[in-house]
Amino acid sequence: MTQPAADFDLVRRAIAFAARAHRNHFRKDGATPYVSHVFRVCLTVRHLFEVADPRVLAAAVLHDTIEDTTTDYDDLEEQFGPEVAAWVALLSKDKRQEDHAREAAYQAALAAAPWQVQVCKLADVHDNLTDALGTPQQPRALSRAREYLAALRSNLKPEARGPFEIVSRLLEQIGEPGA
Repeated sequence: MTQPAADFDLVRRAIAFAARAHRNHFRKDGATPYVSHVFRVCLTVRHLFEVADPRVLAAAVLHDTIEDTTTDYDDLEEQFGPEVAAWVALLSKDKRQEDHAREAAYQAALAAAPWQVQVCKLADVHDNLTDALGTPQQPRALSRAREYLAALRSNLKPEARGPFEIVSRLLEQIGEPGA
């Protein structure tokens, strides 16, 4: 069954928006365009987690726009609607807070979030783990992955169980059992 053109258009517009928003950003290696991360997160949601909802795919590709660019909630609401904007807002840390308080608030919000947000975060964790393999960022990625999985486990929505298991297995394969 093919998806309606309007559904594809939402994802296409989100991809174009994210590409523009992250155009001057690079991953921590200083060479990889940052936008490759958000594209991989979207692909993980679609092809590894098998979620086809275009709204979730749009949120996945936009997940870092509020946190890491000049984009705000109103920009996303105007372009993609209140639901996608709300999901992206839940995936965004408040950088005005000190790190420990920011992480605690973020993890609590993820645990309480709808399944769509939890699935996007799990895809983000999956990509960060695989992207950090063998790099100086690996210990931090492993630590954050354990923290996020613990937070999500406390109130994991049924629709996010499959993706949670996939990310948990990845963490075990990397050598961090007991996630």
